[in-house]
Amino acid sequence: MASAAPITFKRALSTALVIWALMFSPAIYAGNQVMGELLFEGKSKVEKTSGVWIDGQYVGYLKELKGDKKVLLLPGEHVISVRQNGYQDFTERVVLNPGEKRVVQVAMQKATTGAMPAAWSTVKLAVDPNRAAVFLDGRFVGHVGEFEGIGRGLMIAPGDHKIKIALPGYKTFETEINPLAHQKVEVKTVLVKTDGPLEDPSLKGVENYPAPAPAPPAPPPPPQR
Repeated sequence: MASAAPITFKRALSTALVIWALMFSPAIYAGNQVMGELLFEGKSKVEKTSGVWIDGQYVGYLKELKGDKKVLLLPGEHVISVRQNGYQDFTERVVLNPGEKRVVQVAMQKATTGAMPAAWSTVKLAVDPNRAAVFLDGRFVGHVGEFEGIGRGLMIAPGDHKIKIALPGYKTFETEINPLAHQKVEVKTVLVKTDGPLEDPSLKGVENYPAPAPAPPAPPPPPQR
């Protein structure tokens, strides 16, 4: 029986490459025929603002994952999870071949909701970078840009709540609020960059993803002339 160590290493390396692709220019990969690329499409604002996890790792919201934030992965199997507040998780497994571009069509379905509160409170966010993920009481609810500016805000039930703002490459910000009914509160901060390892469980996800399948062999190099 083969050892699990090589698969674990490959999985960690693949996740690291996703983060690298989101933080730095991908121009270095221009001539690389081994990396695969994931492209995401969604019809409505719901899909476009949903958060994307790959192999249990948060990488950003769907609409931004292109250009200098495109998703580059090692060949092999990967698990895609897309989340949006009030909607069922969208999950899909994909197998990338070397140099392949794969389009993932995301369609979110509404989830069953409980009783609505009699009154609401509003949380206004002013956070840099505004692409950071927002978690309310441990649940992903969107990215900062959705809850900042005139006429925007995160609607919550009055009472005690924990807010977490997290993004790969930055230290996680956490705070507690206790708004009254109809009250508006503001959460304002600038996330601090870090070179440390990604440890926030919210960004890593809570699922126990199985190890990806072994990558298919890369095509042989062209013969030397």
